[in-house]
Amino acid sequence: MNLRHGSPGAAPWGSPLLGPVDEKSTIRRVRVQLLLTVPLLIANLIGIAMTAVLGGFVLPGPTVFTRDLLLLNAVFTPLCAIAALAVGTVWGTVAGLRTMRWATDPDHVPDAAEQRVTVSAPRWMVLQQAALWTLALVMITIAYGVANPALIPKVMLAIGAAAIVVCANSYLIVEFALRPVTARVLRADPQRRRGIGVFGRTMLSWLVGVGVPVALAMTVAVWALADPSVSKARLAVCMLSLGGVALLFGMLLMAQVVAATVAPIKGVRVALRRVEKGDLTAEIPLYDGTELGELQSGFNTMVHGLRERAMIEDLFGKHVGHDVAMAAIASQPVLGGTETEAAALFIDIIGSTTMAATLPAPEIVGILNRFFDIVVDEVEQHGGLLNKFEGDAALAVFGTPAPLTDAAGAALSCGRAIQRRLREAADLDAGIGVAAGRVVAGNVGTHNRYEFTVIGDAVNEAARLCELSKSYDERLLTSATTLHAAAPAESAHWTLGTTVTLRGRLAPTQLALPQLSEQSTAPNTATEPHPASNPRS
Repeated sequence: MNLRHGSPGAAPWGSPLLGPVDEKSTIRRVRVQLLLTVPLLIANLIGIAMTAVLGGFVLPGPTVFTRDLLLLNAVFTPLCAIAALAVGTVWGTVAGLRTMRWATDPDHVPDAAEQRVTVSAPRWMVLQQAALWTLALVMITIAYGVANPALIPKVMLAIGAAAIVVCANSYLIVEFALRPVTARVLRADPQRRRGIGVFGRTMLSWLVGVGVPVALAMTVAVWALADPSVSKARLAVCMLSLGGVALLFGMLLMAQVVAATVAPIKGVRVALRRVEKGDLTAEIPLYDGTELGELQSGFNTMVHGLRERAMIEDLFGKHVGHDVAMAAIASQPVLGGTETEAAALFIDIIGSTTMAATLPAPEIVGILNRFFDIVVDEVEQHGGLLNKFEGDAALAVFGTPAPLTDAAGAALSCGRAIQRRLREAADLDAGIGVAAGRVVAGNVGTHNRYEFTVIGDAVNEAARLCELSKSYDERLLTSATTLHAAAPAESAHWTLGTTVTLRGRLAPTQLALPQLSEQSTAPNTATEPHPASNPRS
């Protein structure tokens, strides 16, 4: 699936650290591995440092820096920390990514089991972190409690507070690093939502930045009230330290939460700007498992609908004409029609029967395509509608559904332009008839299938004139009535001819033909055009 993303530059997943969409799977695996391992190690090291600072310098109680505790401080506790880091790295990041090895195959679509493992990865990785920190808390607390029972509350508070901070931060780290993999899952099943949501992310930030420091401060305050040995200086140090922790970690966690929230919104905003400019190829990767992922999915669904609508409008316009299509889209089309003044132009290729019998089908199709290219181009330039293709013939109407101030003049001018271009093409020859008058224009058919069409005497007259024009060298005929309905600027290019009775009509029709000067470079004369003595057929 080749996506053109709304995210700017090389940050389709909301951050340049996550790489481009078309990155090789092996490189992406290494990238995700590093983004998981390094930040989690740093978070745990910060947690260990936080434990040391809280237990050694901030929290009240007996000091841990004594000769009796040297072995615990210098050997046992560091070994516990190193072991926890090693186990957490192997168990959490390496083994965790091994369960998602399907993601290294760019063409693989994850099944339901693989989807469940991927979307739940942030949760169980945090549970692993919590289990290791809990194990360390129990072991270290027991060790220090055996040496000095008065140290138990101090050690438990220090390790417990650090564990909460590390676990909350780890969830955001894992969720961020696995965005490209989560995108694969959500692409396979856009309805799958297993993240903690924007609310959950915000509460995590509050827990680390506000909840833990305030809870520690309240605990120390109660401790100070219960233990008169806690000095004001120690209490002040505790309050200042915990306040600094709240400011620092609160800012860092809030920055992570805001970045995770803003990234999908920014991607949608950039993509919306592209859509506003008419680029309906804009599509953004779905990588967020929260409500923001629904926003991403909704945008892609909306753009897909717009692309389908544009494609249907384009196809509809090609079938029925742009004006008819826009009128149908803008209003509720109904069966029936209205009477209006309009002009009709009927054109039919001469010798099509012989051509079909002597030429191969591909060549016939090529001739018809060149013929209709000319017809459609001129009809649209003169404000008309190509209403019907009938094999090697076509009907164009002027003045409906889009009104024209001089429908008859536009049709006559269009006929002359088509005739001129056909004469320039050696293998194209067609008869053209133009007529204007009252017609009925509207939708004809049934309620589930109908088409826009024009019915009336003008249409019939144009068809008969087209048929008769094949016997004239000019190959273009109209009637005196149509000529009188056109503006003087157009009627000046025509001259009246003989009067005939068209097939199927009772009243005689006086013909009008384009002036001879329109056909050649010879000077204009007053000689009346007449049927050719040897007409082409």
